[in-house]
Amino acid sequence: MQIIQTNHFKKAVKKLNAQQKRGDLDFLQVYKFRMNNQLTLLAYSYEEQIITLTLLDVGSHENFYRDIKRSI
Repeated sequence: MQIIQTNHFKKAVKKLNAQQKRGDLDFLQVYKFRMNNQLTLLAYSYEEQIITLTLLDVGSHENFYRDIKRSI
C-alpha cells in the first residue's frame, strides 16, 4: 500500500497537538457508503498481525460515534 501526503496535509498535521492526533476511537476505521439514498457508516477494526477484521457497527451518521463510544 502506498500513502501519499500533500504538503498542505503535512503542515496541518504538524499544527495539531498530541490530544488532537489521537482520540478514544483511534483504533476504529469507518467505511462510508450510500444505502437507499442515505449516508451509512460501517465501523471496523483490523489487526494485521493475526489478520482479523472485526465489524463493530453499521448505521446512519447521526450519533454514530457517540453510540460506538458507549458500546465499547
